[in-house]
Amino acid sequence: METPTLPPPNGASTPYADLDHALHAMAASVTQGLSPSSLTLAWLDWLLHLLASPGTQLALAAEARDQVLKLQQAIGQGGSNPVQVVTPAPGDHRFDAPAWRQWPFNLLEQNFLLCEQWWRSATTGVRGVSTHHAHVVAFGARQWLDLMAPSNFFLTNPEALSAAAREGGASIARGAAHLLEDIAHGSNGTQEAAATFKPGAQVALTPGTVVYRNHLIELIQYTPATRTVHPEPVLIVPSWIMKFYILDLSPHNSLVRYLVEQGFTVFMLSWRNPDAADRALGMDDYLQLGPIAALTQVQRIVPAQHVHGVGYCLGGTLLAIAAAAWARDGADHLASLTLLASETDFEQPGDLAFFIDDSQVAYLDDLMWEQGYLDGRQMGDSFTFLNARDLFWSRMVRDYLLGTRAPLNDLTAWSKDVTRMPYRMHTEYLRSLYLDNALAHGTYKVGDRPVALSDIHVPVFLVGTEKDHISPWRSVYKLHLLSDTEITFVLTSGGHNAGIVSEPWHAGRSYRVLTREPDGQYVDPDRWLAQAQPHEGSWWAEWTAWLAQRSGRRVAARAIASAGRARSLGEAPGTYVAG
Repeated sequence: METPTLPPPNGASTPYADLDHALHAMAASVTQGLSPSSLTLAWLDWLLHLLASPGTQLALAAEARDQVLKLQQAIGQGGSNPVQVVTPAPGDHRFDAPAWRQWPFNLLEQNFLLCEQWWRSATTGVRGVSTHHAHVVAFGARQWLDLMAPSNFFLTNPEALSAAAREGGASIARGAAHLLEDIAHGSNGTQEAAATFKPGAQVALTPGTVVYRNHLIELIQYTPATRTVHPEPVLIVPSWIMKFYILDLSPHNSLVRYLVEQGFTVFMLSWRNPDAADRALGMDDYLQLGPIAALTQVQRIVPAQHVHGVGYCLGGTLLAIAAAAWARDGADHLASLTLLASETDFEQPGDLAFFIDDSQVAYLDDLMWEQGYLDGRQMGDSFTFLNARDLFWSRMVRDYLLGTRAPLNDLTAWSKDVTRMPYRMHTEYLRSLYLDNALAHGTYKVGDRPVALSDIHVPVFLVGTEKDHISPWRSVYKLHLLSDTEITFVLTSGGHNAGIVSEPWHAGRSYRVLTREPDGQYVDPDRWLAQAQPHEGSWWAEWTAWLAQRSGRRVAARAIASAGRARSLGEAPGTYVAG
């Protein structure tokens, strides 16, 4: 195994600086990593500008008056035919049940939705507030309102009351049992997930062999499933903040198995889960020991062939950096580049921007300084916080108020198999990519020189997902502004994970696709959405056909250890997946 020479930790250490680090780390453990300074500055910015804007205050007062009149109208027409003066936002399913249309629950729903509407106006229409602070205030108001939703409380939730009456209180007993169980064993269900969906036993079952290992990755080569294969191998770089087997879940929804069955030779990185001893590993370590080392091995095993590079989430960002560096240096390695829910421009990263400013990043620095890494559960809590309505409160209602449990599936179990991120790497990628947006600005350095995405001239297959809170599709789409190469953009139904794990036989899937030719004119996202017609089904078939068109004539499938170019270091899914 190759072990890198680790660079010293970031920043000078002095007794005074260490005192600040220690105190901030203690505070961060209480605030779940949220910076009180950042939140306070945002709310003060909003409040002071609102107080200095009497016209805006009058407009908000008029809106509140109109809403009271609307609510009175609903009260006046209560009973058998209640009025619905406001409807939930698209994607809000808390009030879908017909019982919410009945008095008095319709009044609770309408009052809550009107309050949401008012706060949306109050937090987004104040002139002079910085864009980031406005985003933080609107996000914070939404989180508070989600907490106070009538659907979250037993006495104001008609579905919970109906279930209790129908079952003679059995639903209440089940909900209490679920609550006690979660208190005793932890509410994230990690133990159950690990026991039910173990890599190599229930998931990550596609046959393959670990053919290379270094300090950060194991490289898996998957066993051919067809007699002939496309000559160009496929190298997949998943994100290091997730276990690789999201792309090799159960046999029916494994993207890797699908690729192999379509006649592709597939390699996949499995990232090692770092610990406190790896605190000094940085972005360059992940680049050199990740996609760059993996591509060297792939080309040794399958020589004289270009490679189809595939990256998912931050793995796609890292692969795009590598591709730009190869292009800068005149290295002709790639046949194509596929980026799945991967951002290359971080100016508008969606709700994740709530956590991205200098104060917040410094606060996270101090939290990681003490433990040497960012724990996967802390990161998972942050992602849950971004979409608390659907990922947290809806589960509370289902498990505790209705007394039901959603069955554990492979994707849910995978999401609980968390990873860690080294102190230095996490700090560097937050600052260079999110805060400085260095990759999009052409200032991100590999070696001693910056790289530019405009140097990439291989065809690109770019995938965004409609409901992505981590890599919003409009942010993913911005690659059109950064490169003039051929880009085939796909917008698929689903979110960051479910939109990518979208097997062809999954009902209800759809996607849109259009190709911009090399040096083609820019089409903005809204126009693209209007022009791209929806297709029923999965984007997987579209992608494999695209790959096949950019591949050579099929050749006989090679055994993994052919010509002595690879040796087995163990069967897939390898050893790093268990870390």
